[in-house]
Amino acid sequence: MLVKSKAGRDKDHVYIIIRIENEYAYLADGDTRPIRRMKRKNSRHLQPILKVMADGPLDDQAVREEIRSYIQED
Repeated sequence: MLVKSKAGRDKDHVYIIIRIENEYAYLADGDTRPIRRMKRKNSRHLQPILKVMADGPLDDQAVREEIRSYIQED
């Protein structure tokens, strides 16, 4: 799922949710936050944008492409 950060120094940054544990979501954008170094963020500080289905295992390149395709649509 594509989400936009609503709070913090990364406000308005677009991420993909990699996994959810309790009230926290682990996010990646493929560039500054690759999958191996995901950002942990409270799910209350996220705004859902778009549900995206992965066509296989996610890697940083696939994450970047999904985010770029969303940004280009705007």
